Amino acid sequence: MQPIIADWDAPKNVHALTTTRLGGVSEAPYAGLNLGDHVNDDPAAVAQNRQQLVGALGLKQSPQWLQQVHGIRVVKASADGGVPEADACWSDQPGQACIVMTADCLPVFFTDTQGSCVAVAHAGWRGLADGVLEATLACFDDSTQVICWLGPAIGPDAFEVGGEVREQFCAHLAESEQAFKPVLGKEAEDKWLADIYQLARLRLNAAGVTQISGGEHCTYSDADQFYSYRRDGVTGRMASVIWLD
Repeated sequence: MQPIIADWDAPKNVHALTTTRLGGVSEAPYAGLNLGDHVNDDPAAVAQNRQQLVGALGLKQSPQWLQQVHGIRVVKASADGGVPEADACWSDQPGQACIVMTADCLPVFFTDTQGSCVAVAHAGWRGLADGVLEATLACFDDSTQVICWLGPAIGPDAFEVGGEVREQFCAHLAESEQAFKPVLGKEAEDKWLADIYQLARLRLNAAGVTQISGGEHCTYSDADQFYSYRRDGVTGRMASVIWLD
C-alpha cells in the first residue's frame, strides 16, 4: 500500500491520507487496492483489501464506511459496523477513523486547529454545489479555526461539464465563474472544463476557512496511481481516511 499522506499544517495527533490503487489483491479492471464494495469486484478481494488497509494503518476499531449518494448528509463515525447513507462523516473520538471513497470526486479533509475533531467529505460536483462542504463545516464550532486538505480528484484539464453545472455554481457564488474555462471547439455545445479544486476553495473561503492545501493531483490522467470513473467506467475506488490519535 502506497497512500498519499496529507500535506497540511494539522495538529500532530491528526492522521489523514488517500489510498492509491497500488497494493491489494483485486484483479483487472479493479487491479490493485480496490476498497469499493459496490462496483462488482470480487467481495472476497474487497474484504481482503479492507483488512490490508486497517492493518497497515494500525486501526484498533472498525472504521466508518458509508453508502455514498452524492448528497450532503453528514454522520458521526461509529465502530458499530453500520453503513449509513451519507457523503461525509466526522469524529471527536481518538482511534475512530472516518472514510469516504472516490474515483474522480474530490475528498475534502477537515480538522480544527486544536486537533479535537476531524471530518472527511465526498464532494462530486453535485454534492459540492448542494453544500456538502458547508454541511460538514457545521460539525465544527468555528469555521475560521478549521484547516482543510484537498485530496486527489479529477484535474482541471480533464473535468468536462455542461453549462448547467457552471450556472448552478455561479448562481450560488459569482466568483465560481473563474473556475470554468470553455472547451475549445465545443463552444456551441456549451461545454466547460471545471476546476473542482478551485470550486471547493471558493466555497470553503466563503464559509470562513482560510487554511486550505492540496489539490495538485489528477486522478483521470494518472492511471498508474489512481482509479478514475470518467476514464475507465468500470473501476475501483480509493479511500480517504482521517482519524485522531
